[in-house]
Amino acid sequence: MKAYPNATRFIGKRISTLGTTTSSFNVTVPTSGVAFTTAYDIWSSDNAYEIMLWMNKYGAVGPLGTLQTSTSVGGHSWNIYRGSNGGNQVFSFVRTGNTNSATVDIRAIMNWIRARGWFGDVTLGNVQFGYELTSSSGGKDFVTNSFSVTG
Repeated sequence: MKAYPNATRFIGKRISTLGTTTSSFNVTVPTSGVAFTTAYDIWSSDNAYEIMLWMNKYGAVGPLGTLQTSTSVGGHSWNIYRGSNGGNQVFSFVRTGNTNSATVDIRAIMNWIRARGWFGDVTLGNVQFGYELTSSSGGKDFVTNSFSVTG
């Protein structure tokens, strides 16, 4: 990754105390001459765990770790990878098809990970949404038309 321009919202609640926690976005992105993901980075408050939700994927990019399973959770179908970047555990949910507009149930995804025993009743920290840019031929526009988090 070369850059991750993003918007961030801090939640600061344990999974067991989360009410409805969703996020919606709408983007306009290039589809050629680039390698990037439109992605959420969702962090535990101690930054020990990172949940990546790959909503768009173009070019030579791929998730960290190894494929664990495929499932539908949080309103989308995913291929789910698990690994470590040396500083924290990373769970990458790679959407089975690209989308420029969606709502994601963050609480459902965190509960799914917890139910598998991959982490405990962690505190949800930052919910970030942006673009992980790997390469671009230049002159490309990445536009966030809307972004919101409830929770």
